[in-house]
Amino acid sequence: MKNSGSHKILRYLLVGFVVFFALIGLALTSAYFAVKFHITDDSGVVDLNDRYFQDIKDKYGHASDNDSIKVNFSEARLLHNLSVLSKYYPANAFFIQNAYYKSHNLLEAQRMIHAVDLYMQDNAQYHSEVNQFEETNGPKQGQASTKSVFEWMNINEWQDFKLAVAKDKHLIDSAAYMTGVEPRLIVAMLVGEQIRLFNSSREAYKKWIGPLKILSVETTFSLGVTGIKVPTAQRIEQNLMDSTSLFYLGEKYKHLLDFQTKNTAQERFNRLTSYKNHYYSYLYAALNVKQIKVQWEKSGFPINDRPEILATLYNIGYEVSVPKENPVVGGSGINIKGKKYSFGAVAYEFYYSGELYDLFPFKNAKFDFTDV
Repeated sequence: MKNSGSHKILRYLLVGFVVFFALIGLALTSAYFAVKFHITDDSGVVDLNDRYFQDIKDKYGHASDNDSIKVNFSEARLLHNLSVLSKYYPANAFFIQNAYYKSHNLLEAQRMIHAVDLYMQDNAQYHSEVNQFEETNGPKQGQASTKSVFEWMNINEWQDFKLAVAKDKHLIDSAAYMTGVEPRLIVAMLVGEQIRLFNSSREAYKKWIGPLKILSVETTFSLGVTGIKVPTAQRIEQNLMDSTSLFYLGEKYKHLLDFQTKNTAQERFNRLTSYKNHYYSYLYAALNVKQIKVQWEKSGFPINDRPEILATLYNIGYEVSVPKENPVVGGSGINIKGKKYSFGAVAYEFYYSGELYDLFPFKNAKFDFTDV
């Protein structure tokens, strides 16, 4: 009888193990097909302020270092605008002033002002004071605020993120050096992905990310701190090798992602999901952005000076990257404290916010910069 009882227990255990591993297999298989057939893809949204972004693009055109900037803007006007802005949002005024004094780039400083103006469109008093540029009277003193005009930058999670990304500065700079993609532009892609997780990974944030001041590493449908999907990673690798592709960057970049083992799937997963070293997350992200930039450039529609479009295309994927006039700003919808944003808009707002400028300043070009 004892033997019979033991056999029954053993049989139940074996059945239990089989069912357990069968469920794991089912889950993994379901995840694979979900990614393969794009079931998990976010259909994306067009940002509500896309018309504003288009107007800004039309105002600047495709500016380069050799273009004469046909914009009625001077240092005196910039300083006047900053003095007005400081009455309402002194933190944003400081960030813009700091960025300008360190970069001496009047064009980018003007774009930073426009990024702020997006949230001041309904403030008639602000615009009235800005338009009083010819008057010499100093600005009246108002009640100072330590808040940012960009509401999502006022949440506690943003302060934690800034501490976390500072730890990765050397890795981001390394990826930038290898690819020629401006570090600040790489961080703009990171910001969009990490901010998106503030709401969707609340428990993880409370337990580890917030207390430890670390970045969230994804390990399921998207991978790493920059949210690279496996098919996207494979496409990036293929584009490096295919000289006939519009995304091809040239011989110099061909071997940046060479594998060291025959098990490329596992090696790729390990690269992107390392909790200790996020270098490959930044490298894949930088290459992705640069390949998109090159595709549009070769097609006659340069977008190298439009971080909001680069971020939108980075977020929604190669399949949607179809070069054309006036591309729209959008991407995945991001819910932050009950307010809806788009991936592209969040990246744009960070890029021109002046936040983290001491760590990630503007370079003399967003791609193939020459200042170190």
